[in-house]
Amino acid sequence: MRARPFRLGLTGSIGMGKSTTAQIFRALGVPVHDADAAVHALYGAEGVGPVGAAFPGVVVEGRVDRALLGARVFGDDDAMKRLEAIVHPLVRAREKAFLEQAAAAGEPIAVLDIPLLYETGAQGRVDAVLVVTAPEEVQRARVMARPGMSEETFAAILARQMPDAEKRRRADFVLDTSQGLDPARAAMAELLHQLRAARGADAEQGDGDA
Repeated sequence: MRARPFRLGLTGSIGMGKSTTAQIFRALGVPVHDADAAVHALYGAEGVGPVGAAFPGVVVEGRVDRALLGARVFGDDDAMKRLEAIVHPLVRAREKAFLEQAAAAGEPIAVLDIPLLYETGAQGRVDAVLVVTAPEEVQRARVMARPGMSEETFAAILARQMPDAEKRRRADFVLDTSQGLDPARAAMAELLHQLRAARGADAEQGDGDA
C-alpha cells in the first residue's frame, strides 16, 4: 500500500486570497480538494434529497438553489447548524475519496482547501495548516468589490469566521497575499520544496503510514 500524501490544510478568511493560492498549488502540480466546490457539486447530487427534506422549497429543477437556501439560513444559527449537519459529512466523504485517489497516484502532497478549517475543527484531519492573510484594508477592498456584496453580508460572514490574527497564531505556515502573485508563487514553490524534501526523508526512514 502506498504511503498517504502529506495533507496540507489551506484556509483563510474571506478576501484573503485563498482561492488564488489554491490555483497556484494546482499550477505547481499539487492536487487540491476544494470544500466549497464539493458543496456546490453535492447540491446537484447526493445533497439534494436531505437538504430538500430539511428545507422544503429550496430544490429547483433537481438542484438545491443556493440563493433560496442562503435566504433560509442567513442569520439563523439553528438553520445553519441543521444545514451543516447534513453537508459536512457529505463533504468529508468526497474529501476521503480525493485523498484515496491522491494516495493511489503516489502524490507526496495533497491540499485540502477548507474555508472554515479552524471553525469546524478540521485541523485534526491535516498534517499542517497554511493560512493566507492580507492587511484589513486590502481584505475589505477585495470583498466589497464582489458583485452583490454589502456591509451587512460582509459583517455576517466575518462573524462566522475566526479572527485573522488567531488563525495566523495557530498556523504552521502563513502567506501574505498582498505582495502580489509572483512573490506568492515563489513562496509556495519553496514551501512545496521543503515539504517534499521532508516527506522524502520520512520515506527513507521507513515511514509507511497509509
